[in-house]
Amino acid sequence: MPAQVHQFFCLQDNYGVLLHDPETGATAAIDAPEAAAVEAALAATGWRLTDILVTHHHNDHTAGIPALKQRYGCRVVAPRKEAAQIADVDETVGEGDTVRVGKLVAKVLDTPGHTAGHISYWFEADKLAFVGDTMFSIGCGRIIEGNPPMMWESLRKVRDLPGDTQVYCGHEYTASNIAYARTVEPDNAALRARADEVAKLRAANKPTLPVTIADERAANPFLRADLPEVAAAVGLAGKPAAEVFAKIRAGKDTFRG
Repeated sequence: MPAQVHQFFCLQDNYGVLLHDPETGATAAIDAPEAAAVEAALAATGWRLTDILVTHHHNDHTAGIPALKQRYGCRVVAPRKEAAQIADVDETVGEGDTVRVGKLVAKVLDTPGHTAGHISYWFEADKLAFVGDTMFSIGCGRIIEGNPPMMWESLRKVRDLPGDTQVYCGHEYTASNIAYARTVEPDNAALRARADEVAKLRAANKPTLPVTIADERAANPFLRADLPEVAAAVGLAGKPAAEVFAKIRAGKDTFRG
């Protein structure tokens, strides 16, 4: 039976996500931004929490863990390289490991850059990827503990997933990301179409996620730094992709649109 996903808003602009295996009843929270929001989502769905799959150690992704662990006795799976910074961890994982939620199986991808030990969870059979703050729709996470080449390699890893993979990210940043992306690729037709779609969704207070890898490949300049036209657009024709990516990311850091 296919996985079921329930996405919900929490905190200021975070997304919470529940992943449910209908065959076994197992349910995982992807990160735990706040316990109350996760519990409300569980009540709305009628599911019981069995697992928390953590992408990285930042408080807006982990603050709810202690209360949820105490209430449900759920297993907490966390990045091996960041386990010391996360409460109540039961199992640590990294690149190449697998994680099961009931009969649903995820491959763990190391995707550092935003934080040094950030990981993502790819449920290949269900065509789902949970990428935390590594990638956003039409954007990527701020580089806090890593460096641009590290982040570029992580984004390439996500970009190279099958095109029909549905991607869930940690925040609702799509509209602001589009405002910046259009300064990089103003003539990108896929980006213009995504901008129109997002404007309608946000006007209705609807989420802009999930999004497919194929759509992001076409419209997200942070995934397109190895394309000649993108390098030329930022004045770095012929330069290495990591250098092009670094300039795009630096521009977003100072953008006030």
